[in-house]
Amino acid sequence: MTKLQFKGGWNEVKGKLKQKYAQLTDDDLTFAEGKDDEFLGRLQQKLGKSKEDLRREIEEL
Repeated sequence: MTKLQFKGGWNEVKGKLKQKYAQLTDDDLTFAEGKDDEFLGRLQQKLGKSKEDLRREIEEL
């Protein structure tokens, strides 16, 4: 798997995710460099989507 790639800054991506998924908290959206899988795992549990679907959706934001 490749690393997540963001268009724009992380704060912008984080804001868009919070708008789309109101149930996400700041803790859910804490992203640490090199911890892509841990981050996607948290979102996967919360949203019930596959990691690949989440990766694709985040990269399209």
